[in-house]
Amino acid sequence: MEVRLANLSDLSKLKSMYRQVVERMNRNHIEIWDDIYPIEFIHNDIEKKQFYVLVHHNDIVASFALSDSHEGEACVKWKETDKKAIYIDRFAVNIDYLRQGMGVLALKHAMMIARQQSAQYLRLFVVESNRPAIHLYLKSGFQRVDGIYDEVIDEQLILHEYGYEMHI
Repeated sequence: MEVRLANLSDLSKLKSMYRQVVERMNRNHIEIWDDIYPIEFIHNDIEKKQFYVLVHHNDIVASFALSDSHEGEACVKWKETDKKAIYIDRFAVNIDYLRQGMGVLALKHAMMIARQQSAQYLRLFVVESNRPAIHLYLKSGFQRVDGIYDEVIDEQLILHEYGYEMHI
């Protein structure tokens, strides 16, 4: 297994993987991602050199974006706002690798990368209905903080997102 920055040649595999993840989430009544988000945001993440892939042989096992800010960061009460934090976003595990520890492994790599970028915290937001993701984050050592970030998608869709952080 290796973790590396994604490149544009990974884009077709990533889009296919995320479409499968979205279909599975929808089947499980976690209807928060679609054909646009996060799929259409990956290209920009790759160009910004902030999108990572966990690779085994030729398979992309998991992927995520890391950035130094998040639009919801002021909506919750982080423990130490004066410390550098890296935010993980668009985290996904290839459905062919579910229940094999790949989510935990990918999060460990995200922590190592954040530490290399001199961060003291790894933070993320997760929609309240995404119980499998919440379970993974708690199992991996993240703690929920107070507050909710309401991400307004349109008049009919507002996603209520909890903030989680881990001191690294």
